[in-house]
Amino acid sequence: MVCGGFTCSKNSLCALNILYVMVSLLMIGIAAWGKWFGLVSSFQVVGGVIGVGVFLFFVALVGLIGAMRHHQVLLFFYMIILFMVFVVQFSVSCACLAINKDQQSHLLEVGWNNSKITQKDVEKTLNCCGFSSVDPNGTCEAPCFPNHSCATCAAKIQQHAGEVLRFVGGIGLFFSFTEILGVWLTYRYRNQKDPRANPSAFL
Repeated sequence: MVCGGFTCSKNSLCALNILYVMVSLLMIGIAAWGKWFGLVSSFQVVGGVIGVGVFLFFVALVGLIGAMRHHQVLLFFYMIILFMVFVVQFSVSCACLAINKDQQSHLLEVGWNNSKITQKDVEKTLNCCGFSSVDPNGTCEAPCFPNHSCATCAAKIQQHAGEVLRFVGGIGLFFSFTEILGVWLTYRYRNQKDPRANPSAFL
């Protein structure tokens, strides 16, 4: 059986969705692990990562069931949802790769000012105080604060922000191309006839 056949398309689609299931479970597990061990105290961050993982899990489950049963309706909705996810993820990945230093600084400052919990997490993890200036009369979670030897968090965050954005953009681009591959496989697989099915059956 050549790779353009029914069986190869089915197996490829199943393998792709099993990969998505594994990635979704990994995202949920890492988020829960980080919250359990106190690495991340922000419920919004943990909830967001778990929400994305659960969404990806259900999308992959729909694709897996649709591929196993050659179910036209499930495969159609899976193809539409996967294409929309591809558009969003591709756009975000390109934005991560194209962002400049000034835009990075602005976005980091906006994110810093939006969450006090995130500020405490960053101060404790990076051993820094304040975003662009250190207030000696304020409060800070960093171990260096009692000694008045803390650097600003903006300086430390910006050392790694570019690398993180390039890494996230690259990973996002990689998975966006696997998603468009999934859309193409699903479209082709829907239009192929199951050789073991009843020739008069539509679904």
